[in-house]
Amino acid sequence: MQNLGILISGRGSNMESILKAIKKQKIPIKPSIVISNKANAKGLKIADRLGVKISVIDSKDYKNKRTEYDKKVIHELEKNGVTVKNGLVCLAGFMRIISPYFIKKYKNRILNIHPALLPAYPGLNAQKQAIQNGAKFSGCTVHFVDEGVDSGPIIVQSVVKVTNNDTEKTLSEKILAKEHKIYPEAVNLFARKKIRLSGRRVKILD
Repeated sequence: MQNLGILISGRGSNMESILKAIKKQKIPIKPSIVISNKANAKGLKIADRLGVKISVIDSKDYKNKRTEYDKKVIHELEKNGVTVKNGLVCLAGFMRIISPYFIKKYKNRILNIHPALLPAYPGLNAQKQAIQNGAKFSGCTVHFVDEGVDSGPIIVQSVVKVTNNDTEKTLSEKILAKEHKIYPEAVNLFARKKIRLSGRRVKILD
């Protein structure tokens, strides 16, 4: 069985959706560790309540030291069984850009979720961009993490309709509800070895 490490910075709602799916035995993966770069992250209490080990590796002293910080995170992951051979790392509202060192070490073993239909609207304020550009549809994307900005191979997407009355807030809420469904789905596909990469294309096996 694979071991899962989740990195958070805040409320951890996507983390919670994944952990609850695991608890209901919908995903065959062991939730080994939840790591936050902020001691006051609300998600830590949620993870603890769900019986998952938590760890804080404060990033305030590592503002321009991404690799040095990531090596500490990697050490904690490996200590808890989330290795390059038997681990999956999920970014769930982790408000740091991870280093090329981290990405290369865990190649094709790091997932992230983005509140847009990539490759449209990468980076920050994706929902605001969709509203401002008059998009008729938006959504969310779970993808592998590479060294670009939200540019890794796409695993799962979900679509929401953008109405004339939508604001950045209402669109964000609609997208978040979809995120809570597709992130556990993507983790499940990974855990069950249903994902195959062919270049930049992800094939989902039956």
